[in-house]
Amino acid sequence: MHKELMGALVAALLLPSVVQASEAGDILRDSLYSGKLEAGIARLAQMPLDDAEARFGQGLLTLATGIEGLAQDLYRYGAVIPDSTAFSLFLGTSATSAGPANLNPEKVSYAALRTMLDDFVSSMDAAKSLLEAGGASGDYVVLIDPMQIRVDVNGDGEAEEAESLGAFIAPLMGLSGDTMPGPETTGGGKVKHKDGATAPDTQIGFDRADAIWLAGYSQVLAVQPDFLLAHDFEPLVNVYFHRLFPRSDLPMADFDHAGQLFVDPTTDSGIADIIAAIHNLNFKVVEPERLAGVLARLKSITALSRQNWQAIQAESDDNRELVPSPRQTSIIPDTAVTNETIAAWMETLDTADQLLDGTLLVPHWRFKLGFDLKMYFETASETDLVMLLTGYGALPFLHEGPIADGASFASANRVFGDNLWGYAFWFN
Repeated sequence: MHKELMGALVAALLLPSVVQASEAGDILRDSLYSGKLEAGIARLAQMPLDDAEARFGQGLLTLATGIEGLAQDLYRYGAVIPDSTAFSLFLGTSATSAGPANLNPEKVSYAALRTMLDDFVSSMDAAKSLLEAGGASGDYVVLIDPMQIRVDVNGDGEAEEAESLGAFIAPLMGLSGDTMPGPETTGGGKVKHKDGATAPDTQIGFDRADAIWLAGYSQVLAVQPDFLLAHDFEPLVNVYFHRLFPRSDLPMADFDHAGQLFVDPTTDSGIADIIAAIHNLNFKVVEPERLAGVLARLKSITALSRQNWQAIQAESDDNRELVPSPRQTSIIPDTAVTNETIAAWMETLDTADQLLDGTLLVPHWRFKLGFDLKMYFETASETDLVMLLTGYGALPFLHEGPIADGASFASANRVFGDNLWGYAFWFN
């Protein structure tokens, strides 16, 4: 055998960062790019249970189907972004309004909204279990271009190019759609700016650390709807959700233009609905165990973030890293991660856990005592946001103890500065 060929074979065997084509990775990529998510899940489910890459693919597709299902439900009921005329008066923003994409929506109800949110939470939990299995072991890397991912938003059975993530993001980034990468490409497709310049490569090399990262994000997405489902929020739906679902049979749907009080009928009714919504931010807890479960979800997010960083720091490759170690290169420009960055984030997670455990209390502007988050999640019978903020509703959860202050987040403030929330969104 020639020395050159022997050397090439040895190099291929010794380089751990070389990404070999795999069946699970191909199925995942093809399913995401074609929008045939359920079919991909079924194929990956047939692969061995100890195939971590297959479990990662199954988890990512399950996460995508959950998001797709929510989008289809919103489309089915004719959801819109509320007319912001009234908001603009309060916030100084420009007013915009758009009708529903679905011109013949089904009628939404409070029960239907609870089912929609519960289905979404269940899909996030299913995704979490699979993604955790995909992050438990394995040395895989699956290159995926998020711009090529398609979901069937309108539920017609076809995920078209217009329903791709790239088609949605391209206008926001000043990109043209005529050269968007197609589903047949796995990395060679290019996106061009309107001026003809080629955009950066948008591929991400997903590995087991990213599986853990996505598992954490599944819970970030599940927390808000699960919190709402723990309560009876029907009064809020009755007074305000016709703004989100304008072609519904909700009680106030037909009273947007009836009379004028200050500005004009449309603006005045919008202001009235905002006031009514604020008045109804008082929710009775109807599922105490679900509210306590929100606390467990929040703690799982910090635990998964720690696991994620352990996996990241154990990596030896440098392949299109979404969240890199100090030895790796980030695909996000001008965002290097250092040992100091990681240490500050770990301290931030420690502080967050202390707040969730009730060993560190949340400051309240009106009291010298601190607010116990753990006590609230485990014992609250109602959540009156206005009364919690103004003070009276916080009284049952106040007691003496160490209270979080600027020093509690000193490392985060020093390292992240004004970008703390940006790093939190990135690091999960």
